[in-house]
Amino acid sequence: MDLFALALGNVVEALVVAFMLGLAHGITPDEHTWPITFSYSVGSYSSRGGLKSGLLFSAGFTIQRAMMSEVAYLGLALIFTRWYVEPLVYIIVGTVMFFSGQYILQKGTYLHSHSLEHLLHRKVIGEEAEEREHAVPELQDEPRAVPTRMTLVHGLIAGFGFGAYATIVYFTLAPAMPSAYFGFLPGMVFGLGTMVMQLLFGFSFGKWIQRKKLGIKEIAYIGRKTAGRTLYFGGMVFALVGVLIFMFPAVDNFYLTTPIYVHNLHQLGAGFLLVVFTVGIIGGVSYLKSTREVLRRVAGPKTEEAQTL
Repeated sequence: MDLFALALGNVVEALVVAFMLGLAHGITPDEHTWPITFSYSVGSYSSRGGLKSGLLFSAGFTIQRAMMSEVAYLGLALIFTRWYVEPLVYIIVGTVMFFSGQYILQKGTYLHSHSLEHLLHRKVIGEEAEEREHAVPELQDEPRAVPTRMTLVHGLIAGFGFGAYATIVYFTLAPAMPSAYFGFLPGMVFGLGTMVMQLLFGFSFGKWIQRKKLGIKEIAYIGRKTAGRTLYFGGMVFALVGVLIFMFPAVDNFYLTTPIYVHNLHQLGAGFLLVVFTVGIIGGVSYLKSTREVLRRVAGPKTEEAQTL
């Protein structure tokens, strides 16, 4: 009985640590979470849509981490520590971001695939009526509705990113499980911790864009256009960084050290710069540009009306 209690205590302790690590992973700037959650949450232009984006992304992320935790328990996770895994994830994530942004912006043509079209097009009754309701009249290049379900795909892909948190979960917590039947638990609980923070961030991003003092049509345009541009250009940057690391692996080992002893904040490398550039610069510029487009259109009719008076 004492041995059982000791084993149970070790399992509970490991899962608590996994959950706390997940919270820390979700709240610190991470290139595999923030750019995706920001883009799709803003594109949903509502707090409810932001929650949905955060939930779908972290659900995919949690499923992947649970699977990898089981693989780690079986001693097969070493392959994912290879140097080429991270840049490969950047390229794949960037490619998916690019095509999602291209679809939203209706920018040229996107990769024609029935499976991709099924993911990007929302098959909901009344969809066309909703689109007409939210359309901004007279604005050129009207963006499509943001395909929120794509966040699930992003989460499944992004989960293959390997960092300090994954190392602890896979090589310390997963082996602490009593049998293979429980090997997936640390990864799943870690994902749930990340989910809590992604839900909060998704809600915040959606609420932020919703607070704009404009009509629903204009807010929809700003949110969708910002999301499309962030995904489109951010995807390019992600893929290019992945290619750069493949060509020059030493780039991924360059860090700027800070006095903040928190992962993703103590050593600022390529991942942190991707977050800053994608969310801070591309996302910020896209938001300002989209807002100016709407304000010019809103001011246009008022100016014409004043001139007639």
